[in-house]
Amino acid sequence: MSDKKPVIMINFKTYKESYGYKAHDIAEAAGTVADESGVEIVICPGFMDIHPMSNHHQIPVFAQHIDGITPGAHTGHILAEAVRAAGASGTLINHSERRLTLADISAAVDAAKRAGLKTVVCTNDTPTSAAAATLSPDFVAIEPPELIGSGISVTTADPGIIRKSVDAVKSVNKNVRVLAGAGINSGSCVERAIELGSDGVLLASGVVKAEDPLAVLRDLVSKI
Repeated sequence: MSDKKPVIMINFKTYKESYGYKAHDIAEAAGTVADESGVEIVICPGFMDIHPMSNHHQIPVFAQHIDGITPGAHTGHILAEAVRAAGASGTLINHSERRLTLADISAAVDAAKRAGLKTVVCTNDTPTSAAAATLSPDFVAIEPPELIGSGISVTTADPGIIRKSVDAVKSVNKNVRVLAGAGINSGSCVERAIELGSDGVLLASGVVKAEDPLAVLRDLVSKI
């Protein structure tokens, strides 16, 4: 991944539209738009789709979660090294739908770094963004939970949280990049998020549940 290109990160979650052959349709659309636009597009499929996604598509594949464990007797946990072996190049950590304690976030970031995975620590407010930056992840993704899946963009409902989080993160570690998420649904949202200081966006349903993901993705990159 480039440290300069804007990033559009698509979280597939566990929607019925986002696994199996439907996941491939979204990934193919993402690859097409990434090639057309030069924008970095990353997909975060479910665990069962990491291996096929990474083998059939050229865009970066991230996991939706890992646990801060080492190889051993951890039945039911997600091992960073196994995610890496499946083809993922990064992972989300502490998404609002998979919230962790600070100690668990730290352990997961350490595990990801050990396995060579890039890290995206999700946060819900400015102080948490600053705390996350102390762990030196690759990205902090600020997402007010009340706007996730709402269709109401954070860029209009709460633009201040993006600017404040960017400032807070950069004051701690200027090398950590910031993504804005929650309700992102158009090229205008992406444009505004970047104007507010972010390096891109994290979104899900706006692409995954769209009737035409290719058209939505083309719109998302249209103003970058």
